[in-house]
Amino acid sequence: MRILVIGSGGREHALLKAMKGHELFVAPGNAGMSTLATVRAVNEMSPEAVVALAREVEAELVVIGPEIPLVAGVSDALREAGFAVFGPSRAAAQLEGSKAFAKDVMASAGVLTAAATQITAAAEIDAVLDEYGPRYVVKDDGLAGGKGVVVTENREAARAHAAAVIEAGNPVLFESYLEGPEVSLFCLVDGTTVVPLLPAQDHKRAHDGDQGPNTGGMGAYTPLPWLPEGAVERIVADVVEPVAREMVSRGIPYQGLLYAGIAWGPEGPAVVEFNARFGDPETQAVLALLESPLADVLRAVATGTLADQPALLWRKGYAATVVLASEGYPEAPRTGDVLTGDNLDDPEAVLHAGTASREGTYLSAGGRVLNALGVGGTLKEAVDAAYSEIERVQLQGSFYRRDIARAAIEGAISL
Repeated sequence: MRILVIGSGGREHALLKAMKGHELFVAPGNAGMSTLATVRAVNEMSPEAVVALAREVEAELVVIGPEIPLVAGVSDALREAGFAVFGPSRAAAQLEGSKAFAKDVMASAGVLTAAATQITAAAEIDAVLDEYGPRYVVKDDGLAGGKGVVVTENREAARAHAAAVIEAGNPVLFESYLEGPEVSLFCLVDGTTVVPLLPAQDHKRAHDGDQGPNTGGMGAYTPLPWLPEGAVERIVADVVEPVAREMVSRGIPYQGLLYAGIAWGPEGPAVVEFNARFGDPETQAVLALLESPLADVLRAVATGTLADQPALLWRKGYAATVVLASEGYPEAPRTGDVLTGDNLDDPEAVLHAGTASREGTYLSAGGRVLNALGVGGTLKEAVDAAYSEIERVQLQGSFYRRDIARAAIEGAISL
C-alpha cells in the first residue's frame, strides 16, 4: 500500500515504524524518518498543497498525524479529492480544537467532565477566579500543543495565564480540578464503532516529581498495572461511545483516532480533554506493543469498515518512552545544536521528533528532540531499556525526566 503520513514529530515516526513494509511517504517529516520513508516537503496547513502531494505520490491512504491540519480542514479536502483519509473532518476535530465545543458535546452525551466557565474579556477574570480554586485550572480554548494549560494554587499565576490567553485573542476556559490518576486511552472511532487501544499514562510536567511547567509530554508507559480489569471497557462505555453517538446525531460523525484524557476520581472516569489524533508521546509506547497490521486497521477506519476488522493483537509486556528535550523547553527551546549517538538511526530504540540534518549530522530543531523507546516483560524492564537508550544520546544543554513510570513501578498509584 502507498501511504502518505502528514506530520513531523515522534508520533509520526512511530506511525511509520508500525507500518514498515508498505511504500511510505512522509511530509514534512524530520531528519530521522528517511530510514523508513521518502521525506517530502509540504505546507501541512494547506489543504491544496497536501492534496497535490497525495496525487503526486498516488497515495492509497493518507494518515494525518497532527491536530493543526485537521482543524484546518485538510482531511475534508482530501476526501473531496477521493482519497481514503485517516483523520476526522474539520467539524469533528472541534472536539480538540474547541474545548467549549467538547464541553457541549459531553453535556449532551451525559459524559462526566469538569465544570467550566468560558470568558473572552480580561475584566471578567477576577470574578471567575472567585468561583474556582483553591487549585485553578486555566486553559487556552484552542490548540496550544499541550502547553496552553496552567494548573496552579497561585491565584496570580492563574490570572496572568488567563490574561495572556485573552491578549493573544483566544477565549479562556476555567475548570474545576479533577482528582485522581490520569489515563490516556486512544480509541479508533468509525461512526458508532469504537475500538480501544492499550491504556497509557503521560507525564506532562517538565521536571521530576511533576514539577515545572506543562509540556507536550515528557514520557509515557503502557499498559497501566494499577488500572483494574474492566476499566478500559468502562471508559469506552461511559465516555467514548456516548460521544461517538452524539457526534453522529449532530451530523458530524467521527472517523479517526479519538484520544480521551481521563482523570479517574471517586465518581469514576471523567474527561480532562479530548484530542482528535494520536497523542504524543503515548503513541510511541502503545504502538511498540501492537502486533496487528496498523496500516490495515487505519485504512479500515478511513473506508468505514472498522466493524469488520478482527480484534487487535498485542505483544505481552510493557513499553515506555522517555523524551529528550532541548535546553529552555518549553518556554524558549534552543535549537541548532549537534546531536550524537550510535542509536540515532535505529527506530526500535529512538524515534525522532524535533531534528534536522546538515551534511550528514543531526541537529536539534525543536523543543522535544527525540524519544527513547524501551520494551520489556515488566514495566521496570521497559523503563530501564528506555533510559539505557537515552543515555547513549548527547545533546548540549538537553534534559529528560528520570522518574517516568516510577510511581507505577513503586505501587504508589491506585484507584
